[in-house]
Amino acid sequence: MKRFAFKMKLKPGSKEEYIRRHNAIWPELKALLTSEGVRDYTIFLDGESDTLFAVQKLESDKSAQDLGDNPVVQRWWKYMSDIMETNPDSSPVSIPLEETFHMD
Repeated sequence: MKRFAFKMKLKPGSKEEYIRRHNAIWPELKALLTSEGVRDYTIFLDGESDTLFAVQKLESDKSAQDLGDNPVVQRWWKYMSDIMETNPDSSPVSIPLEETFHMD
């Protein structure tokens, strides 16, 4: 299983709303991610910089960031765009991170 990590950025003061929205993740979004092979998806927050750090385990070469053509993902991006730094298409500004160490 492949690991994929990336970072994103919250707008200042959006921590509580971000957590609230993710605690109520849409069932259709969760089902889509699962059906596309995204597993063990975890997001951490650096509260000092409002930087989000996400890690996913992937059963395929597609990460959650590669599903932008799906209408459910597009709606989620738009829903989250008021509290995150986004691109013109409402997708979150997402920066892939290079894996430099792993220990099982």
